[in-house]
Amino acid sequence: MNLMDMKDITPDAVIFWQWGFVNINATLVFTWAVMFLMVFGSILITRRLSSDTRLSRGQNLLEVVVGGMRKQIREVSGGQRPRPYLPFIGTLFLFIAVSNLLIIIPGYESPAASLSTTAALAICVFVAVPVFGILKKGLGGYLKLYIQPTIFMLPFNIVGELSRTLALAVRLFGNVMSGGKIVAILLAIVPFIFPVVMQALGLLTGLIQAYIFAILAMVYIASATRAHDREARDQRTADARKRQSEKGEN
Repeated sequence: MNLMDMKDITPDAVIFWQWGFVNINATLVFTWAVMFLMVFGSILITRRLSSDTRLSRGQNLLEVVVGGMRKQIREVSGGQRPRPYLPFIGTLFLFIAVSNLLIIIPGYESPAASLSTTAALAICVFVAVPVFGILKKGLGGYLKLYIQPTIFMLPFNIVGELSRTLALAVRLFGNVMSGGKIVAILLAIVPFIFPVVMQALGLLTGLIQAYIFAILAMVYIASATRAHDREARDQRTADARKRQSEKGEN
């Protein structure tokens, strides 16, 4: 069977190897390729890091990307230190961005065009939110968020957690998948300049979707951790005022 005949909506439909109910499809193969490329690229760029004024192009690019991500995390989280969140948020952004940028390679399909991939990424965010929240606030402090402002909000807050996870997965899947299919249709109908423009637009859209996914993940994490910082600041302010009043009395 021709490879093009096997293609459906997502790369899950392209099966490279199958044995019984176990199969290796295009989503898995392209995901492994993206992971290998990211690991190999990180090793290549970071093996000769320097603190001199003359930096390699790879290190310059790396510092720009990391610096930009740190700035965005700090702004979205309300001034929190970006270091605890950078590995997770940065990995999400880079994986989705690289996956979408590689669509310029003939025969390649972005793993983000598969609902199984986007669902896995959304589940990672779903797990990361309580993990970061518990690390910041403790188990009891985090669980209190589910009964605020009243205990009757508990089921609604739980449904909200589940629905935003589903929204993350479906939003990324729909945008990446639809963009790739539109370019393929235009390429078949008008195989000249216009599809090239759409391909460039698809690359831009892929980067935007990576940015949006990472930002939304950070927003959800910040909602679970920011209250802790606000409480800590309020407590420090109260302690400072108390010390000042005690000095005034003395």
